Amino acid sequence: MSRQTKEQRLSSIHEEALREFDDIQSAMRDERLQCLQDRRFCSIPGAQWEGNLSQEFENKPKFEVNKVQGAVIRIINEYRNNQFSVEFVPKDGSKSDKNADFCAKLFRADCKDSAADEALVNAFEEGVTGGFGALRVRNDYADEYDDESDAQRIFIEPIFDADSSVFFDLNAKRQDKSDAKKCWVITAMSRDSYIEEYGDDPSDWPKDIAQTEFDWSSPDIVYVCEHYRVEEARENVYTYKGLDGTETKYTDKDFSDDEELLSFLEGTGQQLIKTRKVKRKKIRKLILSGGGVLDDLGYIAGKNIPVIPFYAKRWYVDNIERCMGHVRLAKDPQRLKNMQISKVAEIGAKSSIEKPVFFPEQMAGHERMWAEDNRRDYPYLLANPVVAADGSQQLNVPPLTFTKSPSLPPAMAALLQLTEQDMADILGNSQQAEKMVSNISGKAVEMIQDRIDGNAFIYMSNAAIMYKRLGEVWLSMAKDVYIEEGRKLKLIDAQGKTDSGILMRPTINEQTGAIEYENDIDATAFDVDVSVGPTSRSKRQATLRSLVNMIQISNDPETRSVLTGMAMLNMEGEGISEVRDFFRKRLVQMGVIEPTQEELERMQAEAQNVPQDPNAIFLQAAAEEAMAKASQARASVIKTVADSELSRAKTIETMSKVDTEAQQQAIKMTEFIGGNLGEPGQIQQPEITPPMQ
Repeated sequence: MSRQTKEQRLSSIHEEALREFDDIQSAMRDERLQCLQDRRFCSIPGAQWEGNLSQEFENKPKFEVNKVQGAVIRIINEYRNNQFSVEFVPKDGSKSDKNADFCAKLFRADCKDSAADEALVNAFEEGVTGGFGALRVRNDYADEYDDESDAQRIFIEPIFDADSSVFFDLNAKRQDKSDAKKCWVITAMSRDSYIEEYGDDPSDWPKDIAQTEFDWSSPDIVYVCEHYRVEEARENVYTYKGLDGTETKYTDKDFSDDEELLSFLEGTGQQLIKTRKVKRKKIRKLILSGGGVLDDLGYIAGKNIPVIPFYAKRWYVDNIERCMGHVRLAKDPQRLKNMQISKVAEIGAKSSIEKPVFFPEQMAGHERMWAEDNRRDYPYLLANPVVAADGSQQLNVPPLTFTKSPSLPPAMAALLQLTEQDMADILGNSQQAEKMVSNISGKAVEMIQDRIDGNAFIYMSNAAIMYKRLGEVWLSMAKDVYIEEGRKLKLIDAQGKTDSGILMRPTINEQTGAIEYENDIDATAFDVDVSVGPTSRSKRQATLRSLVNMIQISNDPETRSVLTGMAMLNMEGEGISEVRDFFRKRLVQMGVIEPTQEELERMQAEAQNVPQDPNAIFLQAAAEEAMAKASQARASVIKTVADSELSRAKTIETMSKVDTEAQQQAIKMTEFIGGNLGEPGQIQQPEITPPMQ
């Protein structure tokens, strides 16, 4: 079988991508169209009358009282009032890790430098309004105008109109689309911009593309597709063991990038101990048009598709992914309210004055006077008399009748109240919060705010999923982007202060003496965790009130100090950030708050450099002198005890010698007596050795 050329392979990829996109577009068309209609309904003036309803009210007043947008804005404000914090937690469960803190600071810096707030807010707004939003992550040169620097950074960018431009493969079931294998992002370009960048007139595309449901080109704009594909490849991983017993892993790519790596390993005495084939997931990015592949950008950094979706509400029904925002269920009550308001306005626009009805000849010559009466308020009005049929006399004929003022039908008045209640039930009743007066209790404020927060809770929870996925995609990409040893990077800590750090800074382990690298993102495996701050300002104020109340009832000075510090940390206002920093430092020193790695290092440095108090030095010297005297006294006691034990030992030795001499004397006496028993009459005197004095 002949091997495909690059052109044939790209043509096959384009054909497959276009066919699969057509299937996805067909399956998701109705759902995504509803999302787009919901966003138009909320945001565009006049869109609430789109469709058949507008035809029913043709040539009639069509007013909009857009209460849907107010409810959506309240949820968006709740989101902006939240504090989403992305943290990186080591997979081994260790509490403190320098690399984890470094990653968190670098992530905040990338978010700030790339204006990630715009991308995140846009995704959240489109999701809450229509049901679906998205953003993208990409790596690019830190300074594209500097031809001498190849340093890259990670950028977070918005995707506009995501409901009509972002599609994942139908097999991706997870909400964050971490299981997706393919992704399509459609971008609109002007025809001139397309020709300038790609040099191809889209009018020359083959006409069979029109068979698909998506219009790839129109007279004014051209649609271009960013296509992401997950490709799995096997590669060899080689494990080398050094002379000190450390093991290091290398891949085929490492050896291809560095031709001298093998010679270095052999020269340093490292031995190959294991070879293993593993799967590697890579992401391929292509730029497609309706006619073919415009650009094959190859493999991008990271191992995840860099498109992060956001769903306001999401579920599967009949194996089709469905989603909606805060608008869809309120559309019918909103339309009904607009119809009622327009009808009431039409009724109210009619004159409330009962107008007389005359014969035409009675008004002849006085039409202008009657027409201008409402504006000029004439003191009297004239009318012509009616002449009898024979012309003999004039008849004083009163008005034939009077017009009646329009009245509001009772059914419409009741329907207005029901519609208002239905919209409050669906969108959330915020009237009580808007009617709060100054003397209302704090508990009542909290209860009202809890009801309002309840409407936004599902959106905040799903936003946390979006942030978690963003952290995972960023971390995967950072492992491939931030690899330059000694590179200086901008960092931002949790308090928003700017700092700098050096990638892979070599250090020496004081315990083992081995060389280690600080700020090495690839050195540790991390999980991503997201924490969400209070969902309302009133809740933070409630926490502050609780702390103040606890301070008043506490008698322990240390407890009061802790509660005061916590109260200051929860306080808001201009110009108190330095005060909060002071109390945080104080609580960290007291052991109330777990210090960050940076705070821990700063505390250790301060402990080494701070001079001692003279009183403390005097007390320490006095304590050392007392300890020395105590040690001397103890040594004297030990010597006395030792001398006593020595005398006792000598006494025991003397007694033992006395006993031994006595035993020897007894034995000699026995032997002497026994030896003389055989010769009677002769008794020999034994020699007796005098005892030792």
